[in-house]
Parts: sequence; C-alpha cells; structure tokens
Amino acid sequence: MTPPISAAPAEATAAPLAFDPDLVRKYDQSGPRYTSYPTADRFHEAFGPADYVQALLARRETRPHDALSLYVHVPFCNTLCYYCACNKVITRDHGRSAKYIRYVAREIDIVSSILEPESTRAPVAQLHLGGGTPTFLARDEMSALVGHLRGAFPFAPDAEVSIEVDPRKVDTGTIEFLGSLGFNRISVGVQDFDPVVQKAVNRVQSEAETRAVIEAARANGFVSVNTDLIYGLPRQTLAGFSATLDRVVDISPDRIALYSYAHVPHLFKPQRRILVEELPPPEEKLAILALAIGKLGAAGYVYIGMDHFAKPGDELARAQRDRKLHRNFQGYSTKPDCDLLAFGISAIGKVGRTYVQNVRTLDEYYDRLDARALPALRGYALTDDDLVRRDAIGRLMCDFDLSIPDFEARHGVVFPRAFAAELVALAPLAADGLVEVTPSLIRVTERGRLLVRTVAMVFDRHLREARAAARYSRVI
Repeated sequence: MTPPISAAPAEATAAPLAFDPDLVRKYDQSGPRYTSYPTADRFHEAFGPADYVQALLARRETRPHDALSLYVHVPFCNTLCYYCACNKVITRDHGRSAKYIRYVAREIDIVSSILEPESTRAPVAQLHLGGGTPTFLARDEMSALVGHLRGAFPFAPDAEVSIEVDPRKVDTGTIEFLGSLGFNRISVGVQDFDPVVQKAVNRVQSEAETRAVIEAARANGFVSVNTDLIYGLPRQTLAGFSATLDRVVDISPDRIALYSYAHVPHLFKPQRRILVEELPPPEEKLAILALAIGKLGAAGYVYIGMDHFAKPGDELARAQRDRKLHRNFQGYSTKPDCDLLAFGISAIGKVGRTYVQNVRTLDEYYDRLDARALPALRGYALTDDDLVRRDAIGRLMCDFDLSIPDFEARHGVVFPRAFAAELVALAPLAADGLVEVTPSLIRVTERGRLLVRTVAMVFDRHLREARAAARYSRVI
C-alpha cells in the first residue's frame, strides 16, 4: 500500500489523521452522514403534526428543564450557486422574505404555546440560522425573527447563536448589526478562491470581501469563525486549490469544513449547469484531498471528524478531547444532546424519541399555518433498538472509539450477543487497518478516521436491511 500521510499539529492531543489513498479508493462508497440515526430517508408521512404535538407534550410533562436547541431555515438566495444541494428559493424580492418571517413567527407561537407554562421552560443553549442565505433578510426582518425567538424562548447567557453568511451579500455594518442581536458564531462560505472555479459554479467572490467579513466578525465579538470549502468542483486543480488553502490558512478561521462535491444532477437541477467533463478526475480529486489534509494539519488544525477541522483551542476540539462532542442536523455540536426545535420549510427537528421534518415548499408551509396547523410533513419515532444503535454510531463518529463495558452498562445489553453480526462485519475493516476490535474496545485507527462513516455504517440496521446505500453521497 502507498504509505499514509499523517497530519496533526504537535500541540493537539487528538491522534493524527492518516491519509491512505489505497484504503480511500477501496472504501469510497455511498453512505449516510449520520446527522441523525435513523437517517432522514427513513422518515415517513405516517408520522405527522399530531405525533409532533404528542412529542412536545411529552417533553413538557417529563423534561421541561432540559436544554433546547433552535434552528430556523431561511431559504432565500439572491443568486444561484450551481453546486448547491440545499432547499432554496432564488429571488430578489424581499417582499417574499418579509411574508416568510411572519409565518415562521406563527410556527414559533404554536410550538411555544404547546410547551407552556413559560416559567418551567429551559433556556435555549443553541440557535442556528441556516439556508439558503439567512443574511438575505433585511435588518428589520432579522430583528423581528430574533426578537420573536427570544420572546418565545428564554436564552441562556452563554448560548451559542450562529448564522451562515454569504460574504458577497453583507458588509461590516451588517456584521456589527448581527453582533448587536446576539450572534456570536459565524460560518462563511468560500468554496474556492480560484476565479476560474468560481465562474464555473456561478459564485464569484473575492478574498478581500471574505477577509472583511471575518475581520468584522472578530471585531464585533464573534468567538468562532468557520469557513466552508469544497473539493471536486469543476475546473478545480491541485495548484489552484493549494493557493486557496494558503489564503484560507492565512485568514486563520477557527474551524474549516472541507466538503466533497457530489455531482448528482438528477437530484439537484442547478448541478445540470456544471459540465461533467470539467470535473477533476477521481485521482486528481483524491490528490486535492490529500493536499488539503496535509496543509491543514501543518497549519495546526485538528481533524474533528467527517469533513471538519478546528484549531486546538476551538470549542469543537475541546469538546472532542473532553468526550463531550455530539452530532445533530447541523453537524458536530459542542452542547449535550438537546431537543432541537426546527422552524421553516424543510427544517428537521428532534424531540425526545422522535424526528420531525417540515413541508418543503412555501405554498404548503403557508397553507398549513393559515389553518393553524403545524407544518410537519413526515417524521420518525425511534425504537429501543434505534436508541442503542444511535448511541453506538454517535460515539464512533465523535470519539472514534466505543468502550464496550461502558456501552453495556448504559444500555443493559451483552455486546457480543446484541452485535454479533456487526462484530463479524467489522472483521474485514479490522484486517484492512480501519479499526481495532478487542473484547473491551472498538477503536477507529488513524488510518480509518477519514472513513469513519464506513465504520458507523456497520451498526446501521436500516441500511443493512434496505440495501439503500446508493441514496447517499460518497464517503470521500
């Protein structure tokens, strides 16, 4: 096998990330990202608004003081990025966003009224605005949205309040305004600074405007800055992405998300504008990934998991070292496994043993709320088996290991009996060096960390029974 590339800062306590191209080629299959277990494709429309109401009532009766997370999906964008797979509405009409915010407020009111009385509500530990482009909202719309959320739910003094930003659409004044509303974490889309790539994906964005936004965030009290990069985009080259990485490292964000572009134009129409012949061939895409891992490690970033890197002092890295890292529908999270209330079209939430997802279109959303009904379209109620497997997958994804005695104590199971088939399925992964399995521990090796989704998939009963791996993005 080709020798692996190791990359990790000397000051990080996490084990180094090893890049083994032969293993990556062998295991680059389709698979879930495990922002939930079971995954969203298991949700069904037999679970509807009445089931969601029951889940909220159960929370009110049994766990009213447990921490909450909130998510609001803001779907609007001024322009179309060809690579985008998000649920979005392309428009320049701000009348549409003003109407949307009024209806989101209705949904917030319905949910918060079910969770009454207010005196027993736990404070919100996290709020995230995603999209789309949340900063599409005019200032009065953003103020109204945040004000309504804070009026409906008490916020903890140290709440994480984060927002996704397109630096082409904001200025330093906007960032100052967001800081005044309590936002303290920001995610900035970059993707690639190469102008040739930017033109190919219809997202022309200068380094100067990106730097200005990040500098403004730091000047206005934002304690964590994330940048998003994508490898595998059309006309991307090793040299071009190397230059992008150098510029991003110089900007020095606290976190970096390095996503793999999945070209699935049959699912996402905007991608039909991308020419297949302009995509980097598989070997070059792999080389770009290897380059990125090496550069980010040399620059001092710790590999958190999946496609996320962070500075050793960032909350994500600290949470992982303290074994307090979790995953939710926004990815890795530093907070405990909170109930997540989600608002807006297509938003996905989690309350107790249930997942719930809203309708996907504006018209459906408005029709439901006009009828004073929750806009839940589908969901899922977890079984006891799901809860056990969710814990196993979550610990592997976040800690890269699973203590079998601790797991047995938490769930009252005899691991070799409950997971006999999984232990058999892990054997070839162990033979290839992705995992080490002993009677007391399952550990993802340094060579296996980049392929942790492959290890997690072994514990996914739904995936095994449905043989549905082709529905997912590829692991790398």
